[in-house]
Amino acid sequence: MHCPFCNTPETKVVDSRLATEGVQVRRRRECMQCGERYTTYESAELSLPRVVKSDGNRERFDENKIRRGLIKALEKRPVASESIDFVASQITKRLMSEGVREIPSHQLGEWVMDALRDLDQVAYVRFASVYRSFQDVNAFREEIEKLVHATSSK
Repeated sequence: MHCPFCNTPETKVVDSRLATEGVQVRRRRECMQCGERYTTYESAELSLPRVVKSDGNRERFDENKIRRGLIKALEKRPVASESIDFVASQITKRLMSEGVREIPSHQLGEWVMDALRDLDQVAYVRFASVYRSFQDVNAFREEIEKLVHATSSK
């Protein structure tokens, strides 16, 4: 691993531990030349299903894309970043357990909405408004009424 500060290939691992529920290994490294320390994450490269977009295009699944969508929906909301990482990794695990070669993007969107509904209702409505392309205030109202009804029936 090259040092990100001085680009020297001589680095040593100072500490290793499991991260994100044992899915990754977090390594603390130190450069042998400049002495700077930095953190790297190692994870298994898995063959995940391709995502079929609504226009028919196919692309590789990207957990970071899920994470960015969650972060955007949860902006300025009182939710810890660990919760965001947990939800993103749970969606990835769920995708792997499906055992399919392709998955429609709308299915991933529904999984994100399910997670947001439990995590933060304001973020859920934000995400739903973009994901479902709300056109007017009535669409917001209907979604909020569904959310209130689902919450009260629990």
